[in-house]
Amino acid sequence: MSLLIIGGTGTLGRQVVLQALTKGYQVRCMVRNFRKANFLKEWGVELVYGDLTRPETIPPCLKGITAVIDASTSRPNELDSLKKVDWNGKLYLIEASKAADIKRFIFFSAQNVEQFDSIPLMKLKYGIENRLKKSNIPYTIFRLTGFYQGLIEQYAIPILENLSIWVTNENTYISYMDTQDIAKFCLRSLQIPQTTNQTFFLSGSRGWVSSEIISLCEQLAGQQAKVQLIPLIALKLVRNFFGFFEWGKNISDRLAFVEILNTENNFSKSTFELYKMFKIDSSEIIQLDDYFLEYFIKLLKRLRDINFEDVQKQKNLII
Repeated sequence: MSLLIIGGTGTLGRQVVLQALTKGYQVRCMVRNFRKANFLKEWGVELVYGDLTRPETIPPCLKGITAVIDASTSRPNELDSLKKVDWNGKLYLIEASKAADIKRFIFFSAQNVEQFDSIPLMKLKYGIENRLKKSNIPYTIFRLTGFYQGLIEQYAIPILENLSIWVTNENTYISYMDTQDIAKFCLRSLQIPQTTNQTFFLSGSRGWVSSEIISLCEQLAGQQAKVQLIPLIALKLVRNFFGFFEWGKNISDRLAFVEILNTENNFSKSTFELYKMFKIDSSEIIQLDDYFLEYFIKLLKRLRDINFEDVQKQKNLII
């Protein structure tokens, strides 16, 4: 089976690429910048030029391809590219995939998208979900929560650098996942016929609130966090006054999507059935505390190496 992966240089996309190669798939990545994607070529990926904003570049990328995995997305504050990439570009991709008789189209969406048509990115993702379903292309949609990788920037780094962490007064448990595990579900779906034309709410085996993540990072870092609380009502007022994506670009993406993350969902109720269908044992899933522990161990090792290099430099200067 040959795969075309869009967004292969991204946080999630590169994990999909790596695992697909490990499993023996023929992998092609559609990229705009060959230099930025050179590491994929070194892994053994075929790179082809393609740009979702230039529809004429898409069909050549699909020649000889069995399945499309779309892991691309714009950031919430990239308003100019939202319509060009996440709407028009995805529509071009779907039409080209239909013409190429693609056997499976995997699309990554977000939780609760149907409830937030006032948020541009969520509205577009929900629209693409519906267009994909009507396209007659065999599809699989994964609705995701947050990534472990994003929590490093939101929590770990600010604590280490003695910067403020912005949180709300919410207490919703969110089941974050490692992108490695999301990639595992993605590729497993290609082998399970029952996942065709289905939408799955993908989440980790345990939910976390902000205070628990902060406490975990404080223990591992050995220092206290500077927590700044912003009430949900204040966040909504500021959003309405300045515009959802413009009021505070310096505050984490978690705050930008706080309402989405606070909406009740039934992920925990369906987790067991989901893992059973994909034949994945929950013990195989990377836990958040293990992920953070590994991060801090690697960081401390790097700091020790830097200190050692500095000491050696000082000795050389003395000599």
